[in-house]
Order: sequence, then structure tokens, then C-alpha cells
Amino acid sequence: MTSPAAVLFDMDGTLVDTEVLWWDTADEIAAGLGHRLTGADAPEVVGRAVADTAAHLVRVTGTGSRESVAAELAGSFFRRVEAGAPLRPGARRLLAELERAGVPFALVSASPRAVVDSVVAGSLADVRFAFTLSADDTVRTKPHPDPYRAAAERLGVGAGACVAVEDSPDGSASAQAAGCAVLVVPSLLPVDPAAGRYFAQSLEEVDLRVLRDCARGGPDAGIGGPSGE
Repeated sequence: MTSPAAVLFDMDGTLVDTEVLWWDTADEIAAGLGHRLTGADAPEVVGRAVADTAAHLVRVTGTGSRESVAAELAGSFFRRVEAGAPLRPGARRLLAELERAGVPFALVSASPRAVVDSVVAGSLADVRFAFTLSADDTVRTKPHPDPYRAAAERLGVGAGACVAVEDSPDGSASAQAAGCAVLVVPSLLPVDPAAGRYFAQSLEEVDLRVLRDCARGGPDAGIGGPSGE
């Protein structure tokens, strides 16, 4: 078996620069409910599923229903993504390297299926993912381990043999709870160091050698990693 057996990529903020689009979406909807987002809201917005952010906005404003706010969030975010979601630096090169090396890789996102399909048909149209997994494909999404467990099962490999590439605290927690080694490339929110987490400043620093080092360390490895952090 190759090492890693597979690489599981988060989408928003990791492969494509959509975290800012999601923040702007949430800020717009929050303003309509009489609330302006601040840094205190970030843990409930960045890297969170639509339903989670909707629940937070309803809770802090006392306005609207989770269903209606979630529908507004999803619709507005989809329109922004359709207008264009640029790739993160280094993403295209890394994905091409994995394809050349024959290492399976999949997309594991907390975004709705419509958003995932839009990005995959646009910015990631030339990428041959083994499959894509959205928030709609498991009963629970990130920060629960379900998405990464489901991805590993679908690939027919153990989660402990996979490296997950993430940018957010919730995504990193999801991957670690599933048993993956995690390479963290932070975007909007810092991610705390922990055993089994490796760090890089950008995907431009990441290649197959780095991913292999992460896989060999596994989920019980030390806080440090290939980036030396």
C-alpha cells in the first residue's frame, strides 16, 4: 500500500479561497437580522456547516428560524461561489503531483452538495477526485468524525492510513476524531497545535514527501511536523 493510502482534502479555505466568501455571506445575513459579525462569532462561522451558522445567528439575534436563515445562507453563498472561487496557492500543483503518483485523493467538505458541485465544475473542473463528499452525504458533518470515516470507508482504507488536509479548527477536529493524521494549512482561524497535527503556512510548502511524513507519524504523532512548527 502507498503511504499515505489516501489524501482527504477539505474544500473551503483549503483548496479554494471561499472562506472569505462564506464570512461575507454570513455577515450579510446577520446584518439583515440586526447583528454585525465580529471575531467573537468566528468559531460559529468559519469552517462550520450552514445549519450550525444558521443556528448561531438565530441564537444571537432571537430572529428568524433556523430553516429560513439556513436557506438564505445557502442561497447567498452559492451565488457568490458561482461567480468564482479562486484556488489557493499551491493547490493545483499538489493535486497534479498526487495524480501522477497514483495516490488516491477525495474531497471532504462541510458545504452543501450544490456548493461542492459548483466548485468542482468550476475551479476544480480538471481535478480527478476519487469522489466528493458534502455535508448532505452524512448524518453529521464536521466537527464530527462522520465525513472522514465515511471517506476512508468508501476508499476501502483505514482512516489511520489517510492524511487529511484542513484549514479550520472544526475540520481538523473532525479528521482527528476519525483517526486521520492532519496537515493543517490555516486560513481565517488559527488552529491549535495537538498530537497528530502537522502545520504548513501554505500548500506551496506541501508535496508528496511532506504528506508521507505525516502519514508515517499517524494520529498519535507529536505536535510538530514537516513544517517544523
